[in-house]
Amino acid sequence: MRVLFIGDIVGSPGRRLVRELLPGLRERLYADAVVANGENAAGGAGITLKTANEVFSAGVDLITSGDHVWDQKEIMKDIDSEPRLLRPYNYPDGAPGNGFGFVRVANRPSLGVLNLQGVTFMPGLENPFSRATEAMMKIRQTTNLILVDFHAEATSEKIALGRYLDGGVSAVIGTHTHVQTADETIFPGGTAFLCDAGFTGAHESVLGREIEPIIKRFVTVLPQKFDVAKKGLRLQGVLIDIDEDTGRALAVSRVSEVLEV
Repeated sequence: MRVLFIGDIVGSPGRRLVRELLPGLRERLYADAVVANGENAAGGAGITLKTANEVFSAGVDLITSGDHVWDQKEIMKDIDSEPRLLRPYNYPDGAPGNGFGFVRVANRPSLGVLNLQGVTFMPGLENPFSRATEAMMKIRQTTNLILVDFHAEATSEKIALGRYLDGGVSAVIGTHTHVQTADETIFPGGTAFLCDAGFTGAHESVLGREIEPIIKRFVTVLPQKFDVAKKGLRLQGVLIDIDEDTGRALAVSRVSEVLEV
């Protein structure tokens, strides 16, 4: 199975990239399943069912999220109605939504997708290591093809989780920092790893936001409005080939596609 994972979609530029590039990209890369992190898809902070549906209609099969998942308050009451939209699994029991889900692929095994959030330099959630083990056991009742989106700040925490889950999942892909890393690898147990998939949006920016207000914030330490940037549109992510019999990764490579305007 070939899986395309798309890094954090930021605002309307990110949604435009997915809408205009994904259909052709999916065909060209022969992707069987497409997963995207969409926690910043609505106005650059949070997600709504409306923006989620726009991403789904472009060809994304399942959306993961992270620490900004609740920024659009309406999602608190809406997320339970959309099983293809995940929030981090390591929220306490009783939180709205689901922390893992499945992509059904015709004539193929299902792909399990687990969403976790780090705790180093991040809002305090439950331990992602112990919760990952718990979730993995549940997912394996359906499939041994498992992709983990680990939404975390610290590279050490991302690498440690990848090593911890090596051999138990097909891939651990980091999100959140919006900077695509160059450390793609397959660990000895067969788990593909990338510290960060990058982001999908305007790259003539500071992590998808307009440059000047962020510089002004650093210089003055005063509050600024961080509008979503609009120039330098690029879709980033990672492509993973998975052995359908063993669940082991066979190949992993970064993706970075420019939208010419």
